[in-house]
Amino acid sequence: MHTWSRRRFLTRSALAAGAAGLLRPRPAVAAASGGSPNGNVRVAIVGFNGKGGAHIKAFQKMSGVTLAALCDVDSRLLARGAAELEKNRIKVATYTDYRKLLESREVDAVVIATPNHWHALMAIWGCQAGKDVYVEKPVSHNVWEGRKIVEAARRYGRIVQTGTQSRSDAALAEAFAEIQAGKYGRIQWARGLCYKPRPSIGKSSGPQLVPSHIDYDLWSGPAPLVPPRRNSSNGTVHYDWHWFWNYGGGDIANQGIHEMDMCRWVLGEPGLPPAVVSYGGRFGYDDDAETPNTQVAVYAYARAPLIFEVRGLPRRTGERAMDAYRGSRVGLVVQCEHAYFAGGAGGGAFYDAEGKKLKAFSGPGGGEHQANFIAAVRSRRESDLAAPIEGGHLSSALCHLGNISYRLGQNRDNPAIREAMAGDANAGDSFARMLEHLTANAVDVNKTPTVLGPRLALAPGTETFATKERFDAGFWANTMLRRDYRAPYVVPEQV
Repeated sequence: MHTWSRRRFLTRSALAAGAAGLLRPRPAVAAASGGSPNGNVRVAIVGFNGKGGAHIKAFQKMSGVTLAALCDVDSRLLARGAAELEKNRIKVATYTDYRKLLESREVDAVVIATPNHWHALMAIWGCQAGKDVYVEKPVSHNVWEGRKIVEAARRYGRIVQTGTQSRSDAALAEAFAEIQAGKYGRIQWARGLCYKPRPSIGKSSGPQLVPSHIDYDLWSGPAPLVPPRRNSSNGTVHYDWHWFWNYGGGDIANQGIHEMDMCRWVLGEPGLPPAVVSYGGRFGYDDDAETPNTQVAVYAYARAPLIFEVRGLPRRTGERAMDAYRGSRVGLVVQCEHAYFAGGAGGGAFYDAEGKKLKAFSGPGGGEHQANFIAAVRSRRESDLAAPIEGGHLSSALCHLGNISYRLGQNRDNPAIREAMAGDANAGDSFARMLEHLTANAVDVNKTPTVLGPRLALAPGTETFATKERFDAGFWANTMLRRDYRAPYVVPEQV
């Protein structure tokens, strides 16, 4: 268990309040039409070493949309991105500092595709500056700041879309509608799956130097300014940040947020669950990364449980292929009384108890998600969004809740865990299959313990944990609902 001091806990809000006003951009007056005077929506892409590159391609092809600016703390990447666009006769303004971008009156909307720890603050600042916002998943690094984005969007009347593009997937929408109509009987459970290969990132020799073309102060932003400790072939700071708590949340918050959101969607759950528990570990190798490569989180929704499974190791030692559950590797399985659905981005199918396909759904996936954002920017109706920020916050919060339970966990003997889960068929099934998977990867599960987190109950009607006594699990879990922000990059108490 973490041993945060009482002093740190009590001074957290004072630190945040003291720094909150230091760097808040001054709100600008947005065009009432949701675009420039000539009707174009002028878009800036913020962060484009990964998903941002796909956004550049999508928005530059849209009629009535102008790609107006690029922003990245990597000056080399920034120059290369602008040069590529200029080959297509697209001239963009370039910014290293997001705050300078927000001062521009030539930008109507920002698309945020930075590392997770920047998402919330950039989205809030964007709303305050009068910009509409498309913020990648997860929308937040912790539960508290996610709610602050929702508050900012409402206060400033901004259109804020979450980058969970499956919400624009027509095939999934059709399949889920049949489930929710009761065509296959009551939902018994929903399982989200993230079985993606995640090899070791290795052991570094110590703190690593950051290349001079990366502004590391800006890159770190709200997180502590500490040297990176990871070997990387792509510039020291790129991508592998996902596996460090200061910046990411492991695969449950990286890829898994998509499937978590699908599960909450099909269950029709409008809020957070009454309780959560998570278990797992980093198995099969020893490296510098902090987040688990194997994890299960169980969310005790009243209607039906939501179970999420992360696996980063292959099907078995020596293979490259990943394991699968009922044919799915990255997606979801929804068990109903009379059939189950297995699928993901682009659709899926219903199957009977013997695995016979009953009905299939297919489509192009969520490729219209950016266009949906632009349509809502023009209409000024949040109801036109496929993935409004309230839903994005809740699905992101599910990831954070699971990680909080895991991070408060302790190593436990696997036979004892197996016995303890005997009364919960769903959790027990996931645990048994997890141990089988680890055994296939040469992990001695009889000698290698699993981190078992506490079962955490949420206080009804809130986004906080229930606590009965000082320093119980709920008490410590509540201290993890937000972070200590590094001034001046502070999410304000009042947005």
